[in-house]
Parts: sequence; structure tokens; C-alpha cells
Amino acid sequence: MTEHPDLAGLQRRLTEFAAARKWQPFHTPKNLASALSVEAAELVEIFQWLTPEQSATVMSTPTTAHHVTDEVADVLAYLLQFCEVLGIDPLAALAEKIERNEGRFPVPGAEDAT
Repeated sequence: MTEHPDLAGLQRRLTEFAAARKWQPFHTPKNLASALSVEAAELVEIFQWLTPEQSATVMSTPTTAHHVTDEVADVLAYLLQFCEVLGIDPLAALAEKIERNEGRFPVPGAEDAT
């Protein structure tokens, strides 16, 4: 089984990749947010005209699966670079958001069970 890299390690590799190419001046929050939006739109484009049933099977076709996987990687790469530039811990941000949503959107009927 292949070991998965950790989030901090991936962020470090992305930072080193950009630094080696002297891209840091272009990696502003505005530019990274724009790039993230473009990559997310490219992911949406794959599903644009599919029915819900077709969209659920995109990973069964190797070419489409590869395309989806690449776009997911692009979205995640730009999100991680965005977080790095602004000093956001993406896992902590997600955990806090889930906690707030659990409070905002209680499980229906859960209050009746107590």
C-alpha cells in the first residue's frame, strides 16, 4: 500500500516548486483565489452536461477519471498555496467550520431524543 504524503509536506513541495521557478511574486492571495476559481470551473466543466446518473459514474472511465483526478489535484494545489500565503491552517479551518455547522444545523429530531 502506498503511503500518503502529509498536508504540510505537500504545501512545502508546492512552495519549493514555485520558489524554484521564481513564481512567488505572482502568488498573491488575489491571483491564487482567481486560479482556484478557474480550476474549480474546469472541474465543473467535466460534469456540465451529464445527468445525475452519468455524473455518478465518471470514475468508471479511465480517461474521464484521470481528468477528474487532475482537476481535483489542481483545485487542492491552489487552495493549499492560498492557505500558505495567508497563514491559514486548512484542516483547523475545516474542523472549526464543521463544528459551527453542527451547531447551526442540528440533526432533525435529535432534540426530541434527550
